Amino acid sequence: MAKADIGLIGLAVMGQNLVLNMADHGYRVAVFNRTTSRVDEFIEGPARGHPIIGCYSMEELVESLERPRKVMLMVKAGTVVDQFIDSLAPLLDPGDVIIDGGNSHYPDSTRRTRELRERGLRFIGTGISGGEEGARHGPSIMPGGDPEAWPLVQEIFQSIAAQVDGEPCCRWVGPDGAGHFVKMVHNGIEYGDMQLITEAYALMDRALGMDHEAMAAVFAKWNKGVLDSYLIEITAEILAIKDTDGAPLVTRILDTAGQKGTGKWTAISALELGVPLTLIGEAVFARVLSSLKDERVRAAGILGAPPQRDSVTPGEYLPALHDALYASKIISYAQGFMLMREAARVEGWTLDYGDIALMWRGGCIIRSAFLNDIKVAYDQDPQLQNLVLDGFFTRALQQAESGWRRAVILGVEHGVATPAFASALSYFDGYRSARLPANLLQAQRDYFGAHSYERVDRERGTFFHTDWTGRGGDVASSTYEA
Repeated sequence: MAKADIGLIGLAVMGQNLVLNMADHGYRVAVFNRTTSRVDEFIEGPARGHPIIGCYSMEELVESLERPRKVMLMVKAGTVVDQFIDSLAPLLDPGDVIIDGGNSHYPDSTRRTRELRERGLRFIGTGISGGEEGARHGPSIMPGGDPEAWPLVQEIFQSIAAQVDGEPCCRWVGPDGAGHFVKMVHNGIEYGDMQLITEAYALMDRALGMDHEAMAAVFAKWNKGVLDSYLIEITAEILAIKDTDGAPLVTRILDTAGQKGTGKWTAISALELGVPLTLIGEAVFARVLSSLKDERVRAAGILGAPPQRDSVTPGEYLPALHDALYASKIISYAQGFMLMREAARVEGWTLDYGDIALMWRGGCIIRSAFLNDIKVAYDQDPQLQNLVLDGFFTRALQQAESGWRRAVILGVEHGVATPAFASALSYFDGYRSARLPANLLQAQRDYFGAHSYERVDRERGTFFHTDWTGRGGDVASSTYEA
């Protein structure tokens, strides 16, 4: 029997669909699952007629592969990945490749790359986005890890990835955990995009009094312009779906949002790296707040509803909602790329931000026409400090600003929470402020903790301390942190 081009462990939905995708592109795949009955079900069901080899042990899987062997893990992130690596590595030879295609935390991928390199093995930690449909027909793939492994999997990965304008949505991201870091930021941006859309929906519903059919039509219209994206497209479809009694199905869904941790990781990374990732942070906290359903219901009964406002005409405010959504989306991506830029500096990675935008144009959950503009921006200036400073996006923000402010005011007046719209606007106002009130903050820190401050009339890097009370003294707290 001919040897397989690649092996895959983990036959849940994503694993199965990736295997079928590879087989469709002419690759012979060997598969294994810890619960071996699933191997039989897959081989006798969806895989029937495809060049797929069912294996019932990892030894059998490894023996079925061409050298250098390539084994992809599609298992639960965390200790399960390490357990499989520990079992698999002794069966492999120097130069063989282990690929983790799950949603692993990027420090784990950095550690695994280095540990396996010491054993003569090559490791790739790759982010995969697109859900079940993407895995089957073309996902966005973000590989990082050991650069020597990339040529061995490049053809397979780029063949099965989504294609946009003849370009695969898959590029080598960088060493160690870079691939999973970029996937983590992708997921954080996904949190932001979804929150922004729900805020527009809430304003349409509670401030403008629109019915769901009308809302669906608006989102469908928006999907034909600058907001053209997968998430806007499916929002229009979701709002149009009826329950069995004819009521909008979405109104029957409990308003508590789940999360799997990647958005939280993104926000934590931003705090650790000192990047103002305000919008994604608010999107994560909005999901946390939604989970407090019982508390919110009780609070609603105690605190009451916002004051009644005069009704407003949807046509008067829909352009403002559109502009708020577009401008806030720009801010979300700008913050995400800021985070990647800072991580690259700290980790010593060289990231191609135009390529990252290209990888996200197709297959993935945040795919949108908007990403073409980001790719153009970074192609024109690979060292662009912040996306909002690109001429195209500067003009877009300036044109949207008036409507953006009206949308936030609309939410405030009608008691509709818009944390992502408002935090994006606050970031925009803060980022373009040549002077912020942090001078008072530094005075306060120096007053109570002798933390010192810089002066506007002295060179940067020269620090001063004032004895504000006349009882303190001249010694600053440069030797400790409080």
